Amino acid sequence: MAIPRVTQEQAVLRRAAHKAHVDNAPEALQAYATYLAQVPNDAAIWSNLGALHRKQGRYLQALRAQERAQRIAPDDVGLRNNYANILSDLGHYKASIAARRWILEHNPDDVTQKSMIARCLRGQGHYLGAIEYLETVIPDHPEDTELQMQLAFAQLGAGQYNQAFQTYRVRWDTEELKRHDQPFPEWDGQSLAGKTILVLPEQGFGDAILFMRFLPALKALGATVWVLTEKPVYPLFSKLEGADWVGTSLGKDAPVDCWINMMDMAAIHFAQTDKIPAPTKLQIPAIAHDRAAAIVAPYQDAFKVGVIWSGSVTYKGNGFRSFSHTDFLPLADIAGVQLFSLYKGPALAAYEADGSDAFIINAAASERNFGDNAAMMEQMDLVISSDTATAHLAGSLGVPTWTILHWDPFWVWRHAGDTTDWYPNMRLFRQTSALAWTDVLTEVGTALRAKIGDRA
Repeated sequence: MAIPRVTQEQAVLRRAAHKAHVDNAPEALQAYATYLAQVPNDAAIWSNLGALHRKQGRYLQALRAQERAQRIAPDDVGLRNNYANILSDLGHYKASIAARRWILEHNPDDVTQKSMIARCLRGQGHYLGAIEYLETVIPDHPEDTELQMQLAFAQLGAGQYNQAFQTYRVRWDTEELKRHDQPFPEWDGQSLAGKTILVLPEQGFGDAILFMRFLPALKALGATVWVLTEKPVYPLFSKLEGADWVGTSLGKDAPVDCWINMMDMAAIHFAQTDKIPAPTKLQIPAIAHDRAAAIVAPYQDAFKVGVIWSGSVTYKGNGFRSFSHTDFLPLADIAGVQLFSLYKGPALAAYEADGSDAFIINAAASERNFGDNAAMMEQMDLVISSDTATAHLAGSLGVPTWTILHWDPFWVWRHAGDTTDWYPNMRLFRQTSALAWTDVLTEVGTALRAKIGDRA
């Protein structure tokens, strides 16, 4: 692609924008704007601007910039890739697939495009189509871990759990996870009779709550089962079914024979049966119950609804699965309803700054751990959560739970239906397009009013 002819001064601006893109995002935005005001037909700079907006989480701005780049230089392969990326982010999967197939016509060995085509098929809920496609392209790239990861997630979405959890072991060959450093070996499948095996945590708190249900399958192999867990969830896990010991730290000289990753317990279970086990039973300390009872004491006559609108901000997809606390405020206007915030994290700053804590009681700011969060949930008549760890917690506790899903949810929820076999007490509400929460929150409000009416 040819760069438009520019003056020396404009060339300086262009170089400054490139440098600022790396070093200073606010400065880069200004530099791009200044340059593009003078040279509006520079497709590469429009694309760079789009990439910067995407990195900063301004996805609609990113799409606008990439569309301008496409209009100026529709035959540039590199710019088409940037365009395809933002299309994928925003759930425009058919257009993204078309763009990626066009790129493959020019670069047939571009494995990234192949993995992203599979990702887009999954995003449409076409799990079997993704599996079929991957099975045709993986033989050409047998060492590519991202293709294998896409296959694992497609198999999980399709409910092919036995194959999926075998495939999912490839996660340790990617750069996403850090391998464990233990003084004893990983379990290699040999007999566990008379041996002690240590279950190691991995990934998020929600994953830990989800996967502890598989401990009995490991215990059934004849082992003494130890579980190493993280402190925030330890109170919940102190008496896990299938565990002989649960702790948050372990000495190097501990009498352990081998270890297993937490999620690999699922492979043991699904090698024997297709049936999804019931959620694990969690423990809640008495002191947590006392704290929760004191918080809700003034609201005994109200219909108590616990709400969570965001997950961990360190999760790279949190901007898509989370929404604003203000989206819950219309629920606070329903007669007889009292909302309680069960969220703890940096998003509380905005919630407190605009005075929403007068309408949604802040029940989580003083939490010590997930035990306190669980006790509050048991005081609620209903928990409404975004797609984060609290949804798994509420689902495992068996309290009435509504989970609000973004358009491309975690494999447990799949892409269709209002229930999940993983949490029988849960009702699912689904967003229909990226970043658009109004319709699904309106649906939640309608359902809550109906529920209040039924209760009355």
